This record gives sequence, C-alpha cells and structure tokens, in this order.
Amino acid sequence: MSSQLIWPRSDTLSWRVRLALVVLLVIAVATVWVTNSLLSERFTQTTRNRAELRLALYSGNLLSELRRNAIVPQLLARDPILIGALDSSDFSQSTQRLISFVEEIGAASLMLLDMDGRTVAATDRNLLGSSHRGEAYFVDALRSNATVFSVFPREVGGYRFTYSRRIEIGPTVLGAIVVEVDLQKFERAWAGISDAVLVVDSTGQIVLSTEPRWRGLTETDALSVHTPETAIERAIRATADWTALPPDAYLRGEAVMRMETRIPFRGWRMTSFTTYTSIRERVNGVLALEIMGFAILLALAFYALSRKTALRMALFQRESAELRALNLRLQREIAERERVQETLAVTEQTLAQSSKLAALGEMSAAVSHELNQPLAAMKTYLAGARLLLRRNRPDEAMASFGRIDDLIERMGAITRQLKSYARKGSDAFAPVNIGDALASSLSMMEPQLRQRQVQITKTLPDQPVRVMGDRMRIEQVMVNLLRNALDATKSVADPEVEIILAAGDTASLTVRDNGDGIEDLDSLFEPFYTTKQAGDGVGLGLAISSGIVNDHGGRLTARNAMRGGAVFEMQLPILDDTKTSDGVEAAE
Repeated sequence: MSSQLIWPRSDTLSWRVRLALVVLLVIAVATVWVTNSLLSERFTQTTRNRAELRLALYSGNLLSELRRNAIVPQLLARDPILIGALDSSDFSQSTQRLISFVEEIGAASLMLLDMDGRTVAATDRNLLGSSHRGEAYFVDALRSNATVFSVFPREVGGYRFTYSRRIEIGPTVLGAIVVEVDLQKFERAWAGISDAVLVVDSTGQIVLSTEPRWRGLTETDALSVHTPETAIERAIRATADWTALPPDAYLRGEAVMRMETRIPFRGWRMTSFTTYTSIRERVNGVLALEIMGFAILLALAFYALSRKTALRMALFQRESAELRALNLRLQREIAERERVQETLAVTEQTLAQSSKLAALGEMSAAVSHELNQPLAAMKTYLAGARLLLRRNRPDEAMASFGRIDDLIERMGAITRQLKSYARKGSDAFAPVNIGDALASSLSMMEPQLRQRQVQITKTLPDQPVRVMGDRMRIEQVMVNLLRNALDATKSVADPEVEIILAAGDTASLTVRDNGDGIEDLDSLFEPFYTTKQAGDGVGLGLAISSGIVNDHGGRLTARNAMRGGAVFEMQLPILDDTKTSDGVEAAE
C-alpha cells in the first residue's frame, strides 16, 4: 500500500496567529504571577491569624494549670493530718492521704518532707526516704512564708516544675510540702497540632518544647540545631519559598512563620513556628487550575489550527485487502471476547454459590451462639420446676414454667432477627427503658449468677433512661456482655461484676468485671474470634452485639481497667422524652 501525506507549508501560520499565541502566553504568565502574589498574602495572613489564636489558647491553658496548682501547697500545708504526722513522726497514713489528694488535684506528684529534707510521704513510693536537703525548692520553702515556685532539670532530660511551702505550727517549722506540676502533657498535646512550640523563662532558656533537643537552650541556639545544608538543599529551599511571603525564620531548613506571646507568669514567653506547607498547597492548587485553564485554551487554539490544516491534507488511500484483513481480525477478537464473557459468567455463578454457603455457615454459627444462652436458662428453670413439683409447690413451679415460656418467645424473636440478618433500618424501633431491659437481662442470667455466687453491683440513675430501638436486640447485647463478664471471672476467687447506667448526651451502660482483662483489643469484635475453651463459645457474641449497637446508631467499646479486669461500654442515642410526648400528643 502506498500513501502520501501532504504537509502544510511552514509559512501557513500568519503573523497575526503567532502574535495572538504570544499574547496568550504573556497573559497566562502575568495572571499566574499576580494570582500567586495575592493568594500567598491572603492565605499567609489567614494562617497567621489561626496561629495567633492557637498560641493564645496554649498560653491560657498553661497559665491556668500553673495557677490551679499554685494554691495546692497552701491548702495542704494547713491539712491537720499532715501537720499531725510531722509533729508525731507517725507517717503510716501520710502516703495514702497524698495519693488520695493527687487524683483530685491532677498534679504530677506530691511529697512531704521533714525538717531534714527527708521524704516521709510521697505519691511515688520510690521516693520514700530520699533526701532533698540541698534542693532549692526545700531550702527556699523553709526560708519563705509563702509558696515557692522552682524549675530544675530532670536526670532523663527536660525540666520539673514544683510548688513548695513550709508546714508549721505556730512559730515551729515542721517540714515542707512539694507539689510537682505536670506540664509535659502540654508538650505532647502541642506536638500533635502545631509544627513547633517552645516556652522560655525570664532568662531566655527553653523550659518547654515540642522538640526535646531544644530544652535548656536559647531560641537562637535551638533553631541552629540541625544538620548543615548541602548546596542542593539550599537550592530546593530557595525554589520552594516562591509561593509564600518572606519567612520569619528557618526551622530545619524550612521556612516558617514565628509567633510569640507573653505569659503573665514570671516573665515567661511562648513562641510557635508554623510552616508554609499548607499555604503552598492551597496556592499551588489554584495556580494549577489556572494553568490548566490556559493549557486548555492553548490546546483548543492548536486544535483549531490543526483542524484547519487537516482540511488541506490529502486522505490516505487504503486498499480493500487491508480492510478485509482488518474486518477478519475484528471478528476473531469479538469471538474471543464472547468466549471470555461466557467463562466469566460461569465463574461469577460459582463465586455466588460459594458466598451463599459461607453466609449459611455464619448464620448457623450465629443461631447456635444466640440460642445457647436461653437453652441453658430453660434447662435450669426446668430442673427447678421439676424439683418444686416433687416438693408439692405447684405455684412456684408454674412461675418457672412462665419464665420458660418467656425464653421460648425470646428464642423465636432471635430466630426472626437472624432470618432478616441482612436487613438494616429502624422500622420496628420503639421507646425502650434501658433500666427495664437491664432488669429483664439480669432475670435471664439469674440461674448462672446464683450458681457462680457473683457479686453484682448496680448503679442506676433516679430517672428512667430511654432510647429508641428494639428492646429484644438491646437485651441480647446486655445478656452477651453479662455472659462475657461471667466467663471472664471463672478463675477469680471472689467474682465481681459492676453495672453502671448513666444518662447524658447519650445513654451509657458500662459492665466491668474483675477478671484477667482482654489480651487482643483489635480483634475483639471480629466474627469467630474467641479465647474460650472449645465448646464454650464460637466468638460471635461480641461481633453480633457490635452490629446491633451500630444498627441503633450507637457504639460498643472495650478496654482494660486500670485495676484489672475488662470494661465494656454500650452507648446509644438518648431519647428526648419531651419530643416523644409532643409527638404522641400530635398523633392523638
């Protein structure tokens, strides 16, 4: 096949077209330049305002923490029990009293020192017996009749902040109380929000910083603590700064804006550094849109020119043999695609059947797990009824049969729920009293609780706690949580289960046990995950309970208690009784 392509002459573009293209390029460059300058200034000012607001919030929180702890030594110095302990040298109860205070105060630690500077009581028992005779916070406290604030470095890095005050009876000085303020928590909080934050004292020394290496240095020395830049890094920095206003400083080779505020506490000052990364991203996003728009215009211009040129081009002559060969190749490709589609259809049918079998297996396991608890309760009540009939106590036996009938109804409701397992929604939801649902669940668990002799502690509010939901499914979650608590306390000599019902923004039900706790919190709510022995469970209870709570718009969480054991908390949207009563009156 032979073909010829007639190309346009090189002088087909007139000088007017060329001039128009040059003007378009000049307009594009000027627009991008002006947009970059205006948006950089505007976004930089916005970022600076946010940084000032954040800095004011940080300094306010820090000052509030310092002032809140400043009054603590004055109060503890008047505590009659601590004064009596120093006077009588009986410190058997002093440490426990300080521990009870530290939880209410929120301080890092408390120490009680005698006249020799020896620690006689402390919230950290490792400090008992240690000597602080030469420490500034002890010496200054004995010399002054007011509260003394001290800052001194830690052995592991950073600084400790303490308030101290002497304890006296009349003119006799007995010792001193030392309160350590936990300011490191602010460093951890700032590190997750701001780029870099530091606090300097009146001497210009950094006492708090999100960068551990800066503590103990001045701000100038801290900013110079980084690896020397190479020529390439300096070049990259110079080209990266073109989208922002002139920076206030450079932090680790990156341009940053510096904000400073004064803390009205012993001449302290707080400084924050915010990078221009977000500003560059926002400006570059707008510039990219503008460049794309001009590129589209330029492409349309070239398309129009190429279209005009294409009208002058000669069409290629194709031979009929090539067309037939192309047609035959297309037919072969179509036949091949039809065979692939048939194979794909067969594979999809196989996968669908496998999915149905897997769903059937999971449904069977769910039915077995959910019906196990009512069946166990029925067995216990049936044995009790049989014994009552033998003792000629038919009335009490009929009460057991009534409970068995309720359990049968519950099993029927469970099977109906599992039949519609894939259905989501709240069509059958109604107001539910959480306290009544809890009482019903405890009634179902009564035989196991009585057999195990578990101590149940309930904390319930005075007013009813109502939610909108399916009472049967909510009771199902409560029974699963109680069953898990009983299983977790099998190895405990004195099993205890604490149940707390509270109402606030949400209705919260907490179930706490004194078992061994939870080993794997990440896999706890996954289907078929269990730590029980074979035959005791299949690992679906918590997975089903989590799904039920999610269907009600709430959440089910688990954690390990600080004093041992596991804590499960179910939170559901609380029902506004006022809105509910208004809706009922309107319906009537």
